[in-house]
Amino acid sequence: MAVKIRFARKGRKNRAQYDLVVADSRSPRDGKFIEKIGTYNPNVKPFSFLVNEERTINWLMKGAECTDTARSLLSSKGLLLKHHLQIGVAKGSITQEDATHKFALWQDSKKKSDSPSLA
Repeated sequence: MAVKIRFARKGRKNRAQYDLVVADSRSPRDGKFIEKIGTYNPNVKPFSFLVNEERTINWLMKGAECTDTARSLLSSKGLLLKHHLQIGVAKGSITQEDATHKFALWQDSKKKSDSPSLA
């Protein structure tokens, strides 16, 4: 069974909100899903994206694939980097402390690039 992490639409016309779900790739977009792992609301500025990081990493480690939109949003949160680092830990190429340190460095650099400069 191929499992995908994708969005399921909800909300009314012109006010769409989405649930980030883990679903069988053969099921319809708004149909049956395995687990809800987050929400996405593009109608507010800035957009709202809440995700259960632990469950998302768990599903990625089990082999779930992301759709393009889900991949871009998970990447902006750093979850794909965290998944990549966890693969290295599982293979034994890096330690958990190194992975945590690398992820913290990435978060710091992201915070610095997101903050507006006064110059």
